[in-house]
Amino acid sequence: MKKKDSPRSASADKPPWGMLSCIDLYDCDPQMIRSAEAIKKFVAELCDLIKMKRFGETQVVHFGEEERVAGFSMTQLIETSLISAHFANQSNTTYLDVFSCKAYDPEVVAQFAKTFFKAKRVKRQTLNRE
Repeated sequence: MKKKDSPRSASADKPPWGMLSCIDLYDCDPQMIRSAEAIKKFVAELCDLIKMKRFGETQVVHFGEEERVAGFSMTQLIETSLISAHFANQSNTTYLDVFSCKAYDPEVVAQFAKTFFKAKRVKRQTLNRE
C-alpha cells in the first residue's frame, strides 16, 4: 500500500509558500517600546531593510487592563502579508512576528530589532508555510 504524500513531502523541492519569524526581544529599552513614534520608525526602517512594501499606515494602539500584558500593539500590512508586534511594559519584552510570502532573512530582522530596541537578549523561531 502506497503512503499518501503529505503537502510537506510533495513540495520538498519547491520553495515554501511563505515564512513566519517569531522574534522575542528581552530587556528592551523602556522608552523605545513605550513610544508609538519609535515603533512606527522601526516598522518603516525594517520594511526598507528587508525590502517589503508597506500597505497602508502602521497601526499602533496601547491597551491592556492587566499590567502583565499592558503596552502597545502594532500591525503593518505589507503587500506580501503582515508584520505585527506586542510590546509588554511590565517585562520590557517585544514579541515581533514577520510573515511574508516574499523571502527575507530572519536573522537580519532579529538583529535589526535587537539593536533598534536595545534588547539584551533575543530568541528567534522561523517556520516555513507551505
